[in-house]
This record gives sequence, C-alpha cells and structure tokens, in this order.
Amino acid sequence: MRQKILEVESLTKYYGRQGSQTKALDGISFQVLAGEFLGIMGSSGSGKSTLLNCIATVIKPTRGQIRISGTELGSLKGRRLAEYRGRSIGYLFQNFELLDNLTGRENILLPLSIHGAQGTEGMRRLQELAEYLEITDVLDKFPSQMSGGQKQRIAAARALILGPQMVLADEPTGALDSKNAKSLMEKLAGLNRDQGSAVLLVTHDSNAASYCDRILFIQDGKVFHELRRQFPQESRQGFYGRILQVMAQLGGGSANVL
Repeated sequence: MRQKILEVESLTKYYGRQGSQTKALDGISFQVLAGEFLGIMGSSGSGKSTLLNCIATVIKPTRGQIRISGTELGSLKGRRLAEYRGRSIGYLFQNFELLDNLTGRENILLPLSIHGAQGTEGMRRLQELAEYLEITDVLDKFPSQMSGGQKQRIAAARALILGPQMVLADEPTGALDSKNAKSLMEKLAGLNRDQGSAVLLVTHDSNAASYCDRILFIQDGKVFHELRRQFPQESRQGFYGRILQVMAQLGGGSANVL
C-alpha cells in the first residue's frame, strides 16, 4: 500500500477583514499518495491557486491542517520550514521564473547552492535530468536565448534537482504552444513514473490533465467532483474523453468548468 505524502484536512482560507471577507477555501480535504499524479481543475476564483500556495507555505490557511509525510506544516519554523520548501517540494511556475542573468545550468543548480548540496551527486543529477528533458544543448545559454519550451524544461529540472517528494506545478503549460505543452507533460509523466516524485498539477488544460492518475474538480473552495483514471486498461485518450464528459455534465462546456 502506498504511503500518504500529502494530507489536506478541512482547509479553510478567508481573505479580507471580518465583515467583508471572501472565502477562498471552504473546508477542503483530500490526500495524495506517494508517486501519484494528481490534477486540480476549476474555474478562475475556485480556490485552486490558494490551495497550491497554502501547500507551498506561501500563505497560511485560516483553519485546517496540511501534513507532509505526517508532519503538520503549521509546526515548521525557521530552518525546518526552509528545508521543507527546498527539499520536500519543487515548484514549477507558469511563467518559468528563471533568473535572466544566470545560464540554464546555473538556474538549475541554484537550489543546490542555496541548500548547501553541491557536489558530485548534484552534478550527476543535473546531467541525468538534462539528458531526460533534452536540454543539454541549452545549459550554457541564458533564458533570453531559449524558446518557451526550453525555458519550462530548465524550470522543471530546477524543481526536480533536489529530488523532492512532491512537485507543485502551477499551470506549467499555460505559456506554451500545444507541441511544447505535450512534450513537457510527457516528460513530467515519465519522471513521475520512473523516479516516483508525486506531482500536484493545477491546470485549465484538459489535455495536460489527461496525463494525471486522478483529477479533483474544485468549485467555490470545495471538491465537487473526482475523476480517476482506470488502470491499466484505460488509455490517456480514453481518460481525456471522460474529462470532457465531466466538463459537459457539470457546467455545459470548458468555459464553466475549466
């Protein structure tokens, strides 16, 4: 039986002051297992970005708990919190968030430098990721010399360089064309399968979501539907078709659900 990597329990988040508050998360609960590829889908304002930022400890929830491998995130302070942010999770952003004055290689190695993990193992990991993500030819280029797809694969290598338990991917295909989006998702799915890092993917893209094992649809800060890929018999194309069916049933089209 696979271990629970992430446990979100009755998570609630309010924005604003008392009397004029907006509830972004409304008691949401779910779990992510080791090695799972979980998608989070929902319309703008549904709470999915707030949820991801709570897990990343960028913002604090109003109520509820988030546990990573049994450790409650609210108990982490100082060095332990920095260790969690640097080693337990990797973050993949929509707009790459690369440092323009660093080469691809330097961007990827930055987490190693910050967390004092440089050495032969780090360089071996860099080479392994660069070959898998097909970015060896741009390691010594600056972001301004790269295509969007190359930038996002450099960013993916940076998120994975320390071997995190879980990768938080926030609309990673949002700034890519369909060809580069497909390539990135194939690489992420392969790394998830072969190296075992769990992936939590927030996306509007039903094609990207079809690479997941399971999808949670969020509306008004709550999970209102869950869809699981049926293994081993169901193809990605079959799962994609069921995603579209759920979209039609729950909102009458992608504009309402995604």
